[in-house]
Amino acid sequence: MTTSLADVASSNTTLRAFLHGLPGVDRVGADQRAAMLGTRSIKTTAKAQAIDLAISMVDLTTLEGADTPGKVRAMCTKAMYPGEGAPRVAAVCVYPDLVATAVQALHGSGVKVASVATAFPSGRSSLEVKVTDTALAVAAGADEIDMVIDRGAFLSGDYLKVFEEIVAIKAACGDAHLKVILETGELSTYDNVRRASWLAMIAGGDFIKTSTGKVAPAATLPVTMIMLEAVRDFRDRTGRQVGVKPAGGIRTTKDAIKNLVLVNETAGDDWLSPDWFRLGASSLLNDLLMQRQKLTTGRYAGPDYFTLDK
Repeated sequence: MTTSLADVASSNTTLRAFLHGLPGVDRVGADQRAAMLGTRSIKTTAKAQAIDLAISMVDLTTLEGADTPGKVRAMCTKAMYPGEGAPRVAAVCVYPDLVATAVQALHGSGVKVASVATAFPSGRSSLEVKVTDTALAVAAGADEIDMVIDRGAFLSGDYLKVFEEIVAIKAACGDAHLKVILETGELSTYDNVRRASWLAMIAGGDFIKTSTGKVAPAATLPVTMIMLEAVRDFRDRTGRQVGVKPAGGIRTTKDAIKNLVLVNETAGDDWLSPDWFRLGASSLLNDLLMQRQKLTTGRYAGPDYFTLDK
């Protein structure tokens, strides 16, 4: 934290004063601007570049109770070799007990291994359990940890508890990057999305992430825009850049390109990189590959041409 933010988390009172002192979000204006940006279209060469950029930003994800080592290995192969000439994806995201499988399968590829932790998706557990969950995933080789905040604490105004949990999980991450999941579908208001974004960044999060993908609505354009505004303003104030990861409900190439336009127009092209923007998805990659093939060959391939990830 910079000097100006050093005392913000000295008590719940000071933290609350800071978060509630942030400018309010004009809901109507946010919805209208996001909708307007969502109508932008790009064609030909620019579209091809956007598709490849989107592929490189995908966190290819499987977070189901029926996940198996075989499924994770197959997903890792697809992550490394999505299609002829296509870039590899950014990361594969799995539960902690499958991290070792993913690490082995992705060895030397440059594709990161991300793991959800901290009693995902509810976050309803003790701090001791959450820290242990994180430490076990990191010990198994996870490059990135996707943690969930305690929404109950946040919504009841116990901001300091949320802050202290993020700080503790960040410490347990060691060299691994920390993505802080806000679960925006449960935060009720855009003002809360802005407050939670700043809270996560002040506590040391490397990324802020919209959703677990288990709660609707998830990664809506207005919510993602508000989070992009937050990381932009946070860097202006502190000099530290934080990434953004929308996740949940991003299924088509049109969805992905809308998000890229949103990044460029809101935060700027400094965030148009897998280092600073990710797309959490399971089915998105196939649609990107289908559209990519159409641009390359002039012909669509059917959905069954590509591997199914569910």
